[in-house]
Amino acid sequence: MYPGKWAAKNPDKPAVIMADTEAVLTFGELEDRSLRLANHLRSRGFEKGDHIAVMAENRFEIIEALWAALRTGGIVTVVNSHLTAAESAYIVDDCDARAFLLSTQLKKSSEVAEQCQQVENRICIDALPDGEARQAFAGWDEYEAVLGAASADKPDVEPRGDDMLYSSGTTGRPKGILPGATDLLIEDEDVSLISLFRSLYGFDEDTVYLSPAPLYHAAPLRFVMTTHSQGGTVVVMPRFDAEEALALIEKHNVTHSQWVPTMLIRMLKLPDEVRLSYDVSSLKVAIHAAAPCPPEVKRAMIEWWGPVIFEYYAATESNGLTIIDSQQALERPGSVGRDGVKGIVHICGPEGEELPAGEIGVIYFEATAALFEYYKDPAKTAASRHPDHADTWATTGDMGYLDEDRFLYIAERTTGLNIVGGVNVYPQEIENALALRPSIADVAVVGKTDDELGQVPVAFVQLADGLAEVGQADEIRSWLSDRLARFKIPREFYFVPELPRTPTGKLVKRKLPDPAVLAG
Repeated sequence: MYPGKWAAKNPDKPAVIMADTEAVLTFGELEDRSLRLANHLRSRGFEKGDHIAVMAENRFEIIEALWAALRTGGIVTVVNSHLTAAESAYIVDDCDARAFLLSTQLKKSSEVAEQCQQVENRICIDALPDGEARQAFAGWDEYEAVLGAASADKPDVEPRGDDMLYSSGTTGRPKGILPGATDLLIEDEDVSLISLFRSLYGFDEDTVYLSPAPLYHAAPLRFVMTTHSQGGTVVVMPRFDAEEALALIEKHNVTHSQWVPTMLIRMLKLPDEVRLSYDVSSLKVAIHAAAPCPPEVKRAMIEWWGPVIFEYYAATESNGLTIIDSQQALERPGSVGRDGVKGIVHICGPEGEELPAGEIGVIYFEATAALFEYYKDPAKTAASRHPDHADTWATTGDMGYLDEDRFLYIAERTTGLNIVGGVNVYPQEIENALALRPSIADVAVVGKTDDELGQVPVAFVQLADGLAEVGQADEIRSWLSDRLARFKIPREFYFVPELPRTPTGKLVKRKLPDPAVLAG
């Protein structure tokens, strides 16, 4: 059910509260503003299946645009606001956006605007900038003016759309994950993801959901959608701060929240007199996902917050889901839960053969609904399918094993993925960028364990002949800052005379020194 039901019932109830300013977006305002934006898009020929991109910091307009796209039958892509201008523009172009909403508060907004002039409907959030920056926004409409001029009349039929978020690219180019098509209307209640979250975690009209993460991630965006569909209130943090998160739980009597392990670690690192001074007893459900959580961290959180800690294992592709509660996690440290809630797990060997309990292999989910597709990438889509069950079994490349009771454990990743504070980072993308630098003859990027972020990327660099190491690390970081998002830039650089490669040129990363024992 979309927010319109709750706007009719209680239009003044807060749908969204911004944690920093305490600004409120009511259900009545969310209904009116999302409807006006949707009607504007319709007036421009926007139809079911058309794509809309949004790039902004955490703010009301992301959520308004989400519901506007959903109620037109559109496909919405929220772009990571920490990407470089070139990375952002690639996604906007690749998703075939017919409309693009861009916050002018982002430092790189002018660069992004200049590179996205091909989008036919361009809307800037906030007023058009002054001075030289204004030139980049030639032909852009202002968001408030668009809403003010749009109709507030609700159409008789509003087909329901979906999101298409982007996975991190293993070779430098992320791909959109296109959901299966449906014939749902916006007011339909039988929306599988929302129904699943509602039944698993008890989202209802009394829910107060704290969102401490960026809204461009799949989990926060979809939990916001779930909360609003049930008439609950969302409290949005513009950025995560450990003590502030605890203060917000107490202040707003937060019942539900979703975290990545890095956030849990930072809260646990607060001095006891600080973290224990806040009342978190209102919490009913604290979900964590996105990255492996050290068992000792989970145990400490359960001891602190009680048995309200839940974990799920899934992917942006939504091809399957495992869940585990607090008691199960204490009994089976390291497990990410059992299957059967959404999809059945199959652990398979190199030829697709199914492996017995305890053996590590590729994790496939057997789905009962339509499988995802990678947008405009049939080869990657085909590679995600099981060789003998292509219509129903899919994988994202993760590896793991099942125990005798079908609890899943993650082992390693076939794609070489690192998870930095809950964000996917692929070494290949970083290596590709560094390979273009003249001073670098060869490079390898690996993940190094980090107490706070889980993993951080580090680089082994073979410099071009004749170059000295002094000052090179700082120069490389500066060079990368215009090419990669900050969280992708290696934290440490180790200079080596030669990288281990086979006679055929294949890099053998297992022969690299262990970065855990090297000095920064």
